[in-house]
Amino acid sequence: MKAVNILILLFSILLFSCSSTNNSVTASSEDKAQIVKEKMMEAGFTKGTVVTSKIEGDCPITIKVQGKDAPYFLDPINLENIEINEGENIWFKFAGLMMMNRCEKANPISIIEIVKNK
Repeated sequence: MKAVNILILLFSILLFSCSSTNNSVTASSEDKAQIVKEKMMEAGFTKGTVVTSKIEGDCPITIKVQGKDAPYFLDPINLENIEINEGENIWFKFAGLMMMNRCEKANPISIIEIVKNK
């Protein structure tokens, strides 16, 4: 968890230290969000949204990722010590797993690192 806290701190510093080269114009929140997105993707993170389900046979927690053509779902199998909530946007690094799917709609993954959006 210390690595996640350090990453969040560095992420926050990066976010607040970004400024326009022209001092008379400040970066909009959309520009800042784009900069953050680019930096996180360069660092190997994927953006997703937490989705929960209580339907029998469905994965209890999946991560919805917006693909190029359509969204897809991933089934994180190692969330025991990570507190995440329905609808929460996260950045995460993962490894695909060669195991049977636990539910029909999502492929199993192992979370390597996770950063929650603030």
